[in-house]
Amino acid sequence: MNYSITQNGKALDPSKYTIDEKTKTFSINEDNLILDFSNLNNWTFKTGSGCTFKTGPSCTFKTGSGCAFKTGPSCVVIRRDVFEVIELKEDQPIKLNKYNIKGYTAIKSHVVTIDGKDIELSEESFNNLKKQLCD
Repeated sequence: MNYSITQNGKALDPSKYTIDEKTKTFSINEDNLILDFSNLNNWTFKTGSGCTFKTGPSCTFKTGSGCAFKTGPSCVVIRRDVFEVIELKEDQPIKLNKYNIKGYTAIKSHVVTIDGKDIELSEESFNNLKKQLCD
């Protein structure tokens, strides 16, 4: 299986999470994670708050607040803190609102490719880079 699980820029100790390959479920009680399951589909993610996800299609997320998502088609977010279900749109990154506040914000991002590696930039970072390169 090809996936990446990091916290604060470092690979996370596998003893802190559970992966059930039979049911395709990833479970953890940690916050501020970056999960990249982009080559996998039909997975369920159960996490804390402040997590960032990159997945394939048909995934379900059970999370706290402040999470950001970039997914394939047919994915949903289940917010435990506000009892909300959000249908995700393919290739439209979002960030969940703060704790106990329903909804989300669409994230504008740009991808720059350097040496064959895609680097995703926020709108602000992209505009700063563009200004430096074009002025």
